[in-house]
Amino acid sequence: MRDTTTATGGIPAQPGPSKAESTPDDGEHLPGAGAQESDPSGVIAGAGPVARPGERATVRLRDGGEEEPSRYAPEWLQLREGADAAARAQDLLDPLRIRLADLPGRAGGIAVHDLGCGTGSMGRWLAPRLDGAQHWILHDRDPYLLHFAAVASARSAGDGSRVTVETRRGDVARLTPDALSGASLVTASALLDVLTREEIEALADACTGAGCPALLTLSVAGRVELTPAHPLDAEVAEAFNAHQRRTGLLGPDAVTVACEAFSERGATVRVHPSPWRLGPAESALTEQWLRGWVGAAVEQRPGLRDRAERYLDERLAACAAGELRVVVHHSDLLALPRPTGTAS
Repeated sequence: MRDTTTATGGIPAQPGPSKAESTPDDGEHLPGAGAQESDPSGVIAGAGPVARPGERATVRLRDGGEEEPSRYAPEWLQLREGADAAARAQDLLDPLRIRLADLPGRAGGIAVHDLGCGTGSMGRWLAPRLDGAQHWILHDRDPYLLHFAAVASARSAGDGSRVTVETRRGDVARLTPDALSGASLVTASALLDVLTREEIEALADACTGAGCPALLTLSVAGRVELTPAHPLDAEVAEAFNAHQRRTGLLGPDAVTVACEAFSERGATVRVHPSPWRLGPAESALTEQWLRGWVGAAVEQRPGLRDRAERYLDERLAACAAGELRVVVHHSDLLALPRPTGTAS
């Protein structure tokens, strides 16, 4: 894991983003991408090319302005994958399986759109937990992450059926009206809390319009428990939550807004807690999470800096000694819209 402290030992603003590195503009510059593009079918088991020039994307980039840099480095996403897998709500899988089993044309397999896929951890977790042939469409704005996701994707479903993958580059915040045509399921992980109200409503419109279930996991809930407690815990948490809500983003309010948006459109919505539970065995993840958590708080409230740096030093020392335990609360949401009979 890359050290996310700055050269002067300060606190970074976010856990794991690769601010110092530029990402390639397209898949041609990625290791191994050329071999993928030689496949005329465009889809192979467990991998796939980035979108070719001129190909219609199903996810539109945000309008106006230059494209933003990637939010997260692959090292951070890989570091958190085990905690994410342990946290995701298994209780939501049975109602999802029931809905998918009732889809028209299910014998031909299901089409899953993974929005903001990152390195593809959602597909590696979910594909083996579902039966039947699956075709995953991985969406992300970062071609480097899409390459990671494609080459490390699941190859088979829970019953051994084939899983195929393709990648599409774009910002998931703006769905085109036909983005989910033919989709059987939409998934996302740690996405809702970095969207605005309008973007969540657009997502709910797209899913309910297509009659497509949505499994949206690991949205921040705005609550953190650290043991042993510290007098500054609550103040840092409050500043971090305010940072999550900056510039119109929903942060800890995202799940509530999503529940309302899907429910208002006739979907049945279930929410289940999905907390990270971090102890001595997860010390590397805890360290990087702490740096990003405190760093975001200081970015939001610069007056905290001196106290926060001492606080971070104490917390990191406790983490290194195996004395710190952290519960980071998240929520998983399953929305089951009224079927339209068009999903395949």
